[in-house]
Order: sequence, then structure tokens, then C-alpha cells
Amino acid sequence: MRRFGTALAALVLASAGLAATATSATAASAAPASATACATGWGSTTKTATPTGYTPLKDIRTGSHACYDRMVFDVPGTGSDRIGYTVSYVNKLYQDGSGQFIPVGGGAVLEIRVAAPSYDPETGAATYPGRAGKPLPGVNLTGYKTFKDARFATSFEGDTQIGLGVRARLPFRVMQTGDRLVIDVAHSWSAAR
Repeated sequence: MRRFGTALAALVLASAGLAATATSATAASAAPASATACATGWGSTTKTATPTGYTPLKDIRTGSHACYDRMVFDVPGTGSDRIGYTVSYVNKLYQDGSGQFIPVGGGAVLEIRVAAPSYDPETGAATYPGRAGKPLPGVNLTGYKTFKDARFATSFEGDTQIGLGVRARLPFRVMQTGDRLVIDVAHSWSAAR
């Protein structure tokens, strides 16, 4: 009888262990996926690069990613030239040349100057259809976590000036990949989204 009682007790404990394991597995599968690990350390200070040429701007487009929102300046024909830029947070956006104030929505404004005119320097013909103070053509920021507004300011003395409204003053990075200048603004300061 004692063996039967021990065997029964072992069976009950084993069943309880299987039930607990099944419950834990169900809870784990029902739990949300762990947060995406996001790079940190970009900082929010001014970032610059000196141009080695001035190739006309063709397009500006955006995309939303797990850790950041991205703006891409397409400058085809750049070749091995470095695309110059200055990207920095400003209190307000003022148009180069005229000094006219251009309102940009969001909690903070990134002023982006790219050494790529929105016109062909040889002919003066427009290569990018931006209009002063207006939203960027073809850019829809609905649903973005960080980007809130994007305004064309001007193309003056070889530089194109953009105002990018973001949710708050957040870390950003700037990099050139081939004939594209890429600006990523993080969704947060933390290492996870």
C-alpha cells in the first residue's frame, strides 16, 4: 500500500509539473515579443561634413523603422564625391537668404542643409519640386513615431535647406551611402523602443 501511495504522489507531482510547464509555455507565447534593441550614442549635437562637389538633388523620401524614422536625400551622380551637410537642432527655422521664418510642427526642429541644389546649376532648371514653406512633395508622415512635419525652406547658393519637425529633441545620425544622404532620428534616448 505504501508503494501505491508513493507512486500516486509521484504521479500527482509530475502532473502538476506538466501543468505548470504548459501554463508557463502558454503565458510565454501570449506575452509580447521582447523590445527591439536599438543603438544609442548618436547624440543630438550638430553634425557636419564638407562637400567635395555639388550635384543636384533629385528626391527626398522618408521611412519608419523599428528604432528610428529615416529621411533620405537622393543625389544621383554623386560618384565618389562626399555630399556636404549640416544638421542641427534650432529653436526656429529661418530661410537662408531672406531670413523669413518658416513654421515647422513638432516638439523640436532639425535644420538640414545639404550641399545639393534643387536645381541644375548649368541651366537653372528645377531638379526637385520643393516650394518655400510648403510640405515636402510626396512625403506623408502619418503614423510616424518621431517625424511630425517636413518643410522645404530654400535652395540657396548650392545648399538645399529643410526643416524637419520631430516629436522631441532626440538623438540622430547622418551618413552617406553611395549617392544618398541618410538622416535617422531615434524614437527615444533608451536602448529599446
